[in-house]
Amino acid sequence: MRAPLPIGPDAFEAIVARLRASAGLHAKADIARAAARLGLGGTDAALSGAIRVGDDCAALPDGEGYLLFAIEGFMNAFVAEDPWFAGWCGVMVNVSDIAAMGGRPLAVVDAVWAAGEDGAAPVLDGLRAASERFGVPLVGGHTNLSTDRGQLSVAILGRANRLLTSFDARPGETLIAAIDLRGRYRAPFANWEAATGAPAAQLKGDLELLPLIAERGLSRAAKDISQAGVVGTAAMLAECSNVGVEIALSRVPAPEGVDPARWLMSFPSFGYLLTANEAEVPAILALFEARGIKAADIGTITADHRVSVTHGAAREVIWDFTARGLLGCGPSALTRTEDAA
Repeated sequence: MRAPLPIGPDAFEAIVARLRASAGLHAKADIARAAARLGLGGTDAALSGAIRVGDDCAALPDGEGYLLFAIEGFMNAFVAEDPWFAGWCGVMVNVSDIAAMGGRPLAVVDAVWAAGEDGAAPVLDGLRAASERFGVPLVGGHTNLSTDRGQLSVAILGRANRLLTSFDARPGETLIAAIDLRGRYRAPFANWEAATGAPAAQLKGDLELLPLIAERGLSRAAKDISQAGVVGTAAMLAECSNVGVEIALSRVPAPEGVDPARWLMSFPSFGYLLTANEAEVPAILALFEARGIKAADIGTITADHRVSVTHGAAREVIWDFTARGLLGCGPSALTRTEDAA
């Protein structure tokens, strides 16, 4: 199933250009605008000790562990084009966010808008199917069946005994990518779908790997691969941790025959980035491989505050945090604010 990402001798520059122009990456800048308007992240959060913003979930201290709270909203075009899968993803992407922080899901609620019951039916059917398959109960929500278009958002509550975060990657650590390649693209979007045909036991067992890694102390930092793709997700992780990252593109786990630029910007149904000390890498890789999930050392966490990609001797910078932020979250946002003062 896995082959080196097929990057031809003359393809690297074209891939770099597409990564730099990635809509999925640049859309993450919307988070910075919203966070600034709300007074979240950056200077205010750093000085007040508030819940850190920019992670996959808000982590709320609760006894000896943490409650994890997150929400996902979906593009109108996605809900219109593939409403059943949009409903499925309402659960799937939320449980992925919980797992990315070392947690286990407790329950979800949904908000559905549709033009009548017939418009809502496939979305609700997808939500129900995923709720049952992942074993996460739907416990309520909001419904409006008198709108002119379908819209969907889903929120989740989970719990972690020990956190994986976007804020704890350290220079010198190894960057690991773990992706379930047992799937296919679900047209027309760049979604790599490896979940709807999987049995419940497989889905639950695969997600259990992340809290297991956290509780064994094998890693402190992780993020699920989002619409920003492997490189864009690595950029978000780097900014939150106030570090840089260098990624060897050919080492990214990939299905055979994919277009490399498309793959690097794809949203896999099961895909995570983790960082770890070199000594812990074999144990982490073995846990994923034992469940049929392809995992590999794809790069290094650096101290230079840049996101770089390499292929052979070639190296290019995709994002430079010394010049501009992305999410506007994490220690780097505070540093830039102080420098501008």
